[in-house]
Amino acid sequence: MLNDAVSDKVPARLPAEPLKPVLDPAQWTGAELDTSDDWKFVLTADDIVELDDAVAGVEARGLQIKDITLAGFPLPQLDSTLAQLRHQLMEGRGIAVLRGVPVERYTIEQSAIAYWGIGLRVGEPVSQNKNGHLLGHVYDLIGPSRDGHPSYRAYHTSAELNYHSDSCDVVGLLCLRKSRSGGQSKIVSTVAVYNAILRRRPDLAAELVKPWYIDRREEIPPGKKPWFEMPVFCFAEGYFSTNWHNYYVKTAQRFDELPRFTESQIEALDMLDEVAEELRCDMIFEPGDIQFLHNHVTAHGRTIYQDWPEPERKRHLLRLWLATPGGRPLVDEILERYVDLKPGQRPAGIIVEGMELTTPLEPA
Repeated sequence: MLNDAVSDKVPARLPAEPLKPVLDPAQWTGAELDTSDDWKFVLTADDIVELDDAVAGVEARGLQIKDITLAGFPLPQLDSTLAQLRHQLMEGRGIAVLRGVPVERYTIEQSAIAYWGIGLRVGEPVSQNKNGHLLGHVYDLIGPSRDGHPSYRAYHTSAELNYHSDSCDVVGLLCLRKSRSGGQSKIVSTVAVYNAILRRRPDLAAELVKPWYIDRREEIPPGKKPWFEMPVFCFAEGYFSTNWHNYYVKTAQRFDELPRFTESQIEALDMLDEVAEELRCDMIFEPGDIQFLHNHVTAHGRTIYQDWPEPERKRHLLRLWLATPGGRPLVDEILERYVDLKPGQRPAGIIVEGMELTTPLEPA
């Protein structure tokens, strides 16, 4: 279960209630985060030797990546650092970065093995799309737009990404290669965004704690509609959480049977992005960086980028979606979002009929 002990550098947590200010360690501004290092972690030379040994052990046993377990990927020294990272992620700021994975000398499979083993210290991998990918690839396969078809996913474009929170507890991104230019990561505390909107426009905050229709983008679980309903700002058992899907909220308007936006709803969606831009933290990925974000207290986006023409030089990130048992309580509406989810269980990623869980080593 959650441990409420936090660093003296971040605020305490008090029980959260709808339409009242939220006090939570995950509240920060970009300016505050820029002056702090408590969310940054760097691998030492000894850590990397330990990681090399664990990767070699997996290779020697011929394991598939999805079959690697915690016990099968020992990191006795690094474990204490990763426990601190997880604590900061889940009970502190909601963001953590680990730097120094030696991707420049690893094969893509070795990078994926190392990343998976590190990710297991944070949570349990879940499916990221209708293809059952437990290991995702952020790589431009489409170009600078995702508007061609409802099934197109933003991580396969070079386009700007709107602020959003992914459909899991924690998202992790490992940088293998950076773009020629652009592709800056933008992260914002949704606790800070909520509090700012509540101060400035309580009427719009009231809109954002109501359910919104959200497009499933052609990834429809058995027995579900092509959309689901969820508030943007949620409150459960005294905990605040966020489901920020502005783009998919807007594309849900393609369904004729759903009501059209009111003026207040349009204002509320616009204000989310406006405040996020004011409060954001910017980050440029370097090869070997892993960025972890707690989706229930952060939102993230990306600037458009220009890539290298050679496929082997193109921007390439590996992605994990992680479920975190014992994480912060979530609203009952989460059960409709995910197939066969029981009360108290964690978000299970994208599940559709007939899918097989895989860990592909190439973008697809």
